[in-house]
Amino acid sequence: MTQTGQLFQDEIERHAHALKAVRDHLAVPFQALVAVCQKSLSNGGKLFFFGNGGSAADAQHLATELTIRYKRNRKAIAALSLSTDTSALTACANDFGFEQVFSRQIEALARPGDVAIGITTSGNSPNVTLALKTAKAMGCVAVGLSGRDGGALKGLADPLLIVPVEETARIQEMHILLGHMLCEALERAQS
Repeated sequence: MTQTGQLFQDEIERHAHALKAVRDHLAVPFQALVAVCQKSLSNGGKLFFFGNGGSAADAQHLATELTIRYKRNRKAIAALSLSTDTSALTACANDFGFEQVFSRQIEALARPGDVAIGITTSGNSPNVTLALKTAKAMGCVAVGLSGRDGGALKGLADPLLIVPVEETARIQEMHILLGHMLCEALERAQS
């Protein structure tokens, strides 16, 4: 087998291992995630997604799937990514520090009953944990998508969906899978 062929096989195996871990450990927290999102939306609430790097891309991706469409044409679902406004991000980072780039937006935009969904593969991103603390203090539901052992999100986010593997790429792959499943569940609830 060539090196590239071996790489292909190895990556598929690591993905399959992460997928099995999600299947074995996250059915109950996933159902809780869907329930809190459906409750918020049915009461006129909004979903806020945020994270750094690849998790920022996931936040933007999932918010777009909900506001525009995932699989079906349906009424728009109130979802925002806090990772996309470069003016807000750079102004806050400059004036208050990078740690507050999401919490400041939560403070401005969120209302009690909204859902704040922080995405961090380590569970230890200071700006994500601060935003979830701010959301919780405001009466929002603080949700986390994490990996490894959950990091600082343990005891903070509820529900907390921890992908129990070490490799960042595999955690990110499972986060987008869980996000797509959330989009599907919320679309079905509107049908």
